[in-house]
Amino acid sequence: MELFVILLVVLFIIIATVKFKLHPVFSLTIAAIASGFLLGLNPVEIMTKMGEGFGKTLSGIGLVIAFGSVIGIYLEKTKSTKVLTEAVLKVVGLKRSPLAINLAGFVVSIPVFCDSGFIILSSLNKSLSKKSGFPILFFAIALSTGLYAAHVFVPPTPGPLAAAALLGADLGMVLIFGVLVAVPVSLTGYFWARFISGYIQVSETEEVVRKEDGKKALDTSAPSAFQAFLPLMVPLILIALKSVADYPTRPFGEGFFFQLMNFIGNPIVALLLGVLFAFQLGRKHPAKEKQEWITEAFKQAGLIVLITGAGGAFGAILRTVDIASILDLSATSGAGGLLICFGIAAALKTAQGSSTVAIITTAAIAAPLLVTFGLESVTQKALAVLAIGAGAMTVSHINDSYFWVVSQFSNLNVRNALKGHTMATFFQGIVGIVIILLLYKLTQ
Repeated sequence: MELFVILLVVLFIIIATVKFKLHPVFSLTIAAIASGFLLGLNPVEIMTKMGEGFGKTLSGIGLVIAFGSVIGIYLEKTKSTKVLTEAVLKVVGLKRSPLAINLAGFVVSIPVFCDSGFIILSSLNKSLSKKSGFPILFFAIALSTGLYAAHVFVPPTPGPLAAAALLGADLGMVLIFGVLVAVPVSLTGYFWARFISGYIQVSETEEVVRKEDGKKALDTSAPSAFQAFLPLMVPLILIALKSVADYPTRPFGEGFFFQLMNFIGNPIVALLLGVLFAFQLGRKHPAKEKQEWITEAFKQAGLIVLITGAGGAFGAILRTVDIASILDLSATSGAGGLLICFGIAAALKTAQGSSTVAIITTAAIAAPLLVTFGLESVTQKALAVLAIGAGAMTVSHINDSYFWVVSQFSNLNVRNALKGHTMATFFQGIVGIVIILLLYKLTQ
């Protein structure tokens, strides 16, 4: 009966989101309340558990999401995203410009939502295609897959942040392993783009408009590459260093440097420092304009925070049930547990379209199962977060808003977008889970 209830509420989340266009905050909250009653909890217990789950989930990541959104908006509004792309192009070279656009997308998507990143950077595709002689589709799919890889694997992107909070995983460890997984996953998208671009023809009409839009976007003077990288790299490095400092062997000792890393490497402090560097990017812009940017950033962050908190409330209700004994998973290995996390996330992603909702819902379901799976160490919890992320990118198709951003801004019809973008995300997800399983074996 408990298993039937869980399947029923998950099905409700999918139908409510896809068919009735109900916002995930409402669908997750209704699912939490309904599952509480169906699982035999009384009203007081339901409200208590939901409040605890909501608060506990957001206590460590609410400000992190908000600060990450501010950094992303500043990078976008000050044209720093294009500066980052041009810096990568200089290093990689014009002959490898599709690879450069893939890697630039990867970097940009860490603080910027992947659909926004694609809209911003797609204006470069036309000029790069003309200069290099490569098909424009090569650049479009290379960019979309580079953006997508960081979106599901690398904090402070909201999905991995939320999953880390729900599973109790160390954020720095998720970041370190996330980069190890995301880079080859991003390159998988690049190689698919290279292969498929020879088989799909794209109309030129819309790219001309994009190019003109891109010219208009460059009116404001942009910062240097060094300035553009600082708000992004400083927090990531500090968070990673904190995880290294906290490792059981204490590689940095337990003195002043250890205490310092524990403080400034805390995600809240690290992202706040990133915000301060981001403020430097906008120093030439009017104060009123910058205030509008921050308001916009907090609006974006608020939506993600509410979805994440609702997922935490839903997860708290599910944790009242011993799912492991119901499913008889007592003999399941850690690798099997990672595959189950991947499968649930992939099913949810394919069914309802949103990677973030798939990640949060799967993490809520998987949290009570980690002990049963034998995924209890710091490393194993981080890999569980990434397995969910790999599933949540498999696959992006017609019910995913990102699919339509990629297709419309690349002038692709639905059939060709499925061949190019959707198949790329399928291969990316498979490569991702394979790498995660290899990392699991290597860390045992």
